[in-house]
Amino acid sequence: MQEQLKIFKIIHIALVVGIIMAYFFLGNLSDFSQLKMPEINNENMIYLAIPIVAFLLSNLLFKRLVSKIESNLSLKQKLVAYQSATIVRYAILEGAAFIILIIFPEFIVFGILLIVYMALLRPTEQRIKRDLHILD
Repeated sequence: MQEQLKIFKIIHIALVVGIIMAYFFLGNLSDFSQLKMPEINNENMIYLAIPIVAFLLSNLLFKRLVSKIESNLSLKQKLVAYQSATIVRYAILEGAAFIILIIFPEFIVFGILLIVYMALLRPTEQRIKRDLHILD
């Protein structure tokens, strides 16, 4: 499991660092005035839904994909399926962050919140065992 955990961590770090770099360069985060809370009105309310839907959808799909992993599979097979579910989760969060950055950069704060959430999803052995219902 340790070898597969290293792969999970490398994928996670690469995705998080990549999106942080994109935000730093494309979002001009060196200028801290970008980090102010945007004015929310009826016209831009749809853009507020992007991070909320991404959060809910990523968790829903992840849980659904993990629940479909059969308990009679070997640990290696379970980890491959788990890795696929994790990548789907990361892709949804990263895609939503990029959509916010490119389409409506005034809401960059919400994209940063998605990145922070994605960083907090750091893969650990305990998290994998808990998600796959593996007992020690």
